[in-house]
Amino acid sequence: MTQIPDIKNLIIEGIQNRKGKSITVVDLSAIESAAASCFIIAEGTSNTQVGAISKSIEEHVRENSGVKPYNIDGLDTSDWVIIDYGDIWIHIFLPQTRQRYNLEDLWADAVITQIKDLD
Repeated sequence: MTQIPDIKNLIIEGIQNRKGKSITVVDLSAIESAAASCFIIAEGTSNTQVGAISKSIEEHVRENSGVKPYNIDGLDTSDWVIIDYGDIWIHIFLPQTRQRYNLEDLWADAVITQIKDLD
């Protein structure tokens, strides 16, 4: 598990490389029923940007750690893309889709950390 903080930072860098916004880290490690120990949630302003953020994460993590995702889902519409790294799941949304599903409120008992936008 020593790898998780490094991968978390690489994921955040991958999001920021494509100007992803409103990055939120949801630490689910203390919640027994959670399917993952961490969600990283971000948004892009268009379907194209959501897809580009997803690709950036995958490439940045692989190039800097050799780790590949187990699965990527949602690229067909790119209004909500999920990338599965086992203990870490990344959710990249369009703003309106993020508001509709509101994962931060769904997991409000988790430790939630906002990452400051770069610009």
